[in-house]
Amino acid sequence: MWRSIASNFLTLLVVILIGVAVAVAWGRNQYVAPGPSAAAQCVEIPQGARLNEVSKQLEAQGVITSPYILRTGADYAGKAGQLKFGSYLVPPHASMAEVVDTITAGGPSTCGTEVIFRVGVRDNALVLRDLNPENGRYEDRVRHDPLAGEPPEAIVQAVDRPGARLRVAVAEGTTAWQVVEGIRQAPFLEGPVGPLPPEGTLAPDTYEVTRGGSRRELIDRMRVAQDAALTAAWESRPFGLPYGSPEEALTMASIVEKETGIAAERPTVAAVFVNRLREGMRLQTDPTVIYGVTNGREVLDRGLRRSELDRRTPYNTYQVDGLPPTPIANPGRAAIEAALNPADSDYLFFVADGTGGHAFARTLEEHNANVARWREIERARGEAETLVQTE
Repeated sequence: MWRSIASNFLTLLVVILIGVAVAVAWGRNQYVAPGPSAAAQCVEIPQGARLNEVSKQLEAQGVITSPYILRTGADYAGKAGQLKFGSYLVPPHASMAEVVDTITAGGPSTCGTEVIFRVGVRDNALVLRDLNPENGRYEDRVRHDPLAGEPPEAIVQAVDRPGARLRVAVAEGTTAWQVVEGIRQAPFLEGPVGPLPPEGTLAPDTYEVTRGGSRRELIDRMRVAQDAALTAAWESRPFGLPYGSPEEALTMASIVEKETGIAAERPTVAAVFVNRLREGMRLQTDPTVIYGVTNGREVLDRGLRRSELDRRTPYNTYQVDGLPPTPIANPGRAAIEAALNPADSDYLFFVADGTGGHAFARTLEEHNANVARWREIERARGEAETLVQTE
């Protein structure tokens, strides 16, 4: 009899253990499975909130399916007591594991309203943006020219809101002078910018800032970021590139940045100039000549004059051999990577192709044919500008 009871007990225990194992496995799968929300959602974590109430809030918003599984998973991961006050953007179909990671990471507010100061090549803008919950993207609502007087009240109120998300976005291809002048116009930053940094040493990117933050500190962050990007790319470069230093690679990256805005073209454009350096050919690239004319302090809204092409300056690569003495703009990370990882090609020429990209050629004969096609396109468009391209 006792043997029968013991056998039944063991059987029941095995069944229970199997059931627990199945339940645990199911719960783990639910914890990492895609969530139910088809749209991005803004989740507010109140000051002093506990995970129990937050998990119920998340269920009510349709972000998660089970408060219990979220709490159990967070506890198992050691994050149950690490909630951070703030507003967080949870992407569509985020798993409970991803939700927990988001609401315990902290940092600046990532949803709702933001004010962003954009530093561009041609102009700057102070922009108020709102989150579109349907696609999880910010969309511009109010745009203000910082040189046109005081910003609109809507922007002022957004900047004054506690916990407001403030950012500075620096476009790729801006010059050091353009960045410094732009940062001076950012109304929610304070203090002097400091001396003009060396050309090319400021990383184009979007930077989170706080109201009253230091302009000089932001410039320093840009320099640190650019140095890190250049160092990483330089250390992993392939053998045999015609650069004597990271600074020369940065100069090449700035030329690539100014020659094309198409990401897929950057390695090929870099290859053209690398091949020219290897062949002992002059680079003959317009952006360097333009930099010699403007010193990076204005946009040249006209074609280069023959007198400018004939004038010998350190930046006129039609007249001097090799690279110019400094970068001609602040290249982005992709342009740096392209300069240090050029495409494997034997192209030596390129010219605009009428689509926003370029036609590449290996020989002067091929290049001249591409130039002729581009001139036909110009004539068809009724453009009167004289073509000056790499020849």
